[in-house]
Parts: sequence; C-alpha cells; structure tokens
Amino acid sequence: MSAPLLAVEQVSRRFGGLVALREVSFEVPQGQIVGLVGPNGAGKTTLFNVLVGLHAPTSGTVRLAGRRLDGLPPHRVCAAGLTKTFQNVALFLDMTVEDNVLVGGLARHGVAGARALAARVLEQVGLSSIAGKLAADLTFPERARVELARALCTEPRVLLLDEVMAALTHVEMDELLALVRRLREGGLTVLVVEHHMRAILSLCDRILVLNFGELIADGAPQEVVHDERVVTAYLGRGAAAREARDG
Repeated sequence: MSAPLLAVEQVSRRFGGLVALREVSFEVPQGQIVGLVGPNGAGKTTLFNVLVGLHAPTSGTVRLAGRRLDGLPPHRVCAAGLTKTFQNVALFLDMTVEDNVLVGGLARHGVAGARALAARVLEQVGLSSIAGKLAADLTFPERARVELARALCTEPRVLLLDEVMAALTHVEMDELLALVRRLREGGLTVLVVEHHMRAILSLCDRILVLNFGELIADGAPQEVVHDERVVTAYLGRGAAAREARDG
C-alpha cells in the first residue's frame, strides 16, 4: 500500500490553558476529497492553520509526501505544496483580478511566469472574462472564486478550502462543487471545511468530524452522518435522544 500524501499524527495545539486540538491523527491519500466538519468552536480552522504553518503544533507531526512540515513558516509550507483559502477573503482591492491571482504564482515563479500561470488558472476557474476588473468591484461570489484561483496559482499538491461556499446560491454552489471535482480529476488532493452538509455529502470521499478539538469520526459520508457520536455532537445529548426516540 502506498504512503499517504498527507499524514497528520497526534497533533495537539494549546493556547494557554485552552486545548484547541487534542492528539488529532488522520491520513489523506493522493486524489481524495476529504471533508472536515464539526460544531462551531470544534477546532476546524485551528487545524487548518496548523497544517499550513500559521500555528505551530504544541505536539505532533504533519507530513506531506513524507516530508515534515510542522514548525515551518507558512511560505515554506506553501512552497512544499500545501496551501489554503481564507474564510475571510482578503484581496488587494486596488489591484485587478489577474494581479491578485498572480501573487500566488510568485511563490514558485518570476513575474512573467506567474502571469502566464495566472492566465491559465483564471481560465480554469471561469474568471478570464473579468481578469482586468478591480477586486474592489467584485461581488462576494466572485471574490471567493478569486481567492480560490490565487491559492491554485501556488500550484498546491493539497488544497485546503475554508468555507468557500459561504453565501453562495444553490446554482453557484453547484458550479463550485463541479469545479472542485474537476480539480481532483486533474490530480489535486482537497480538504474542505464547510457547514453546508449537502455540499459535503455530495462532494467528499471521506468526512472527518472534530468536536472540542478531538477527532470523533472518520469515514464515508453515509457512515459518519449516522454515527451516534456525530449526531450527539451536533444536536446535543438531549436532542439526540429525542431524535432517536421519535424515529
């Protein structure tokens, strides 16, 4: 059996006396789409930030293709092939869409190479028609797609998507789901934090569930949604008991 592309082993993260992550372990093979879900405050964004080097783990290891990334600064993690989108999209508003996207390409290329790469990525995500538009004039869905394009321009091996479907209509969400599937067909491995369960269930090969910083479930979507621990974490013990009683 081949080694996993991404391997997270016994990762914990403390902020003073608060344990945000407690001994989280999982593996992701090449080409898989994995969802990361959990109640608010479960540790999802903290885990993503640890993976990309924004927070160093208090303990544990993160490996990409066998190379240890834990403790490296974000720019070196990105250069290794692991990057994320940001839930709070922060574009350079006085720059064009093209220039915002080519910033990601500067991680590996000079300006000319980054611009050529940005043009290909903009075509890939359906933004070529607004490449010259200022970011300040974009709608929120357009800004979210530019954020995705900028992350893709870093040429990641593993892409972490953090709430990229927030505030999208059903049509826009379906278009984005189709795009993520195409990216996977092109060889990209994807981790997705998302509150839209319809999207997660239709998109992901596996789902990881965090609760109070602990990984409580890891399995196929239909297995996870019927896991009693998951139902209890989302609904609370009393509500879960009523759900079970009422059928």
